[in-house]
Amino acid sequence: MQAIDVQAPAPGLEALRAQLGGMAVISDPMGLRRKSRDFFWFSPVLKTELEGRHADLVVLPKTREELVRIASLCAIHRVPLTVRGGGTGNYGQAVPLHGGVVVDMTGLAGTVWIKPGAGRFEAGAKLIDIDRTLRPEGWEMRLHPSTRAQATLGGFMAGGAGGIGSCTWGQLADPGAVIAAQVLTVEEEPRFIELRDREALKVLHAYGVNGIITEIEMPLAAWQPWAERIFAFPTLAAAARYGQVLTAAEGIAKKLVSVHDGRIPPMIRRLKPIVPAGQAMVIVMVSQPQATAAEDLAADLGGTVVFSRSNPDAEAAAFEGTGELSPLYEYTWNHTTLYAIKALPETTYLQVRFPAGRELEVLDTLAAAFGDEVIFHLEFQRRFGRIFVSSLPLVRFTTLERLNEIIAIVEAAGAALADPHTYRLDGAGWKQVDAPQSEFRRFADPYGLMNPGKLS
Repeated sequence: MQAIDVQAPAPGLEALRAQLGGMAVISDPMGLRRKSRDFFWFSPVLKTELEGRHADLVVLPKTREELVRIASLCAIHRVPLTVRGGGTGNYGQAVPLHGGVVVDMTGLAGTVWIKPGAGRFEAGAKLIDIDRTLRPEGWEMRLHPSTRAQATLGGFMAGGAGGIGSCTWGQLADPGAVIAAQVLTVEEEPRFIELRDREALKVLHAYGVNGIITEIEMPLAAWQPWAERIFAFPTLAAAARYGQVLTAAEGIAKKLVSVHDGRIPPMIRRLKPIVPAGQAMVIVMVSQPQATAAEDLAADLGGTVVFSRSNPDAEAAAFEGTGELSPLYEYTWNHTTLYAIKALPETTYLQVRFPAGRELEVLDTLAAAFGDEVIFHLEFQRRFGRIFVSSLPLVRFTTLERLNEIIAIVEAAGAALADPHTYRLDGAGWKQVDAPQSEFRRFADPYGLMNPGKLS
């Protein structure tokens, strides 16, 4: 278990607060608790370690000038600072280990500009709102997490990796996935720094430890009329084979290919009556004109359509909250974990990456090895010219010792694993940061005030 060095509130906190002027703040106990949490409780380990940690003060800047003032005051008074977006992370990224100030970025949510093929937005903008803005222009975000309705762009950059769209566009760390990031240093006289192209990797998936992300410049995709389908297959192996075939079908425009074991639909109240009992499920988003092609491929492999939604209805579900089901992407990725925990509170999860060329073989091995203890759902992606298969398998948690045994079995089968049960960036499998990020932290945060305790 990871030990946290508990510190008293920063001595400079009251002096800092007195200099905030008329800036919006939250200081009541319930507000502090709410703004100091994310979904760390998906992990029973993190739930024990992080429960009760909270900021001493939450500040909600509305302008860049206010943000600069906060950064300056934190540096002057040596007060820890944790940046928060929508709070949809899973590893305690938004939890301040040592109190101090949480900066809620959602008041900085503007569109800087939109051009053909690219857009620049403030970090506090919600991803769903960015797509609302882009839709009339004929563009859309390439990638977004299943928490699109709550997550901010800056939070996605600092805490995410991929998501809906990864079956076509890969992940955020791929070359060209992020054009530029602007960050603000935490110094007595803060500076705005522009990181372009590869330089932007210095702040990606770094939990906000190395500068306050203020703006992001992203490549955009031409808007597609995404239609939604749920297919049922007799076995998980058949469903996984379809996921592989559909992802490889370059002629079919797609934004989601998500494969689920047949034991998962019964955990999700609204999907239980749709998917026949015992059958595996595949959730897809494909361009409306090519939906029939996706259906034909499924039929070839023994799949049947059990739910169909046209593009207008799918967009209404996403943007207006109408329809019998929420947008189907909200049943995939780590949203699946959320539904499973609601159904079976002893559930937690892992993060698994299957070996190239052996994905289905290793899946069969692990599914047979664990029975009901570990239940797999797969998220199909493309990276570096090949199909890339990851999983957030549902795990019935009993003890930490057994969880570690499961991890060892997964790795022995040839799969790689990132540990979702740690709040630290170092030593967390493929989530860990590399040297340039650590070096940039010393440059952008010379006093080590940003989200302290997450990175050595």
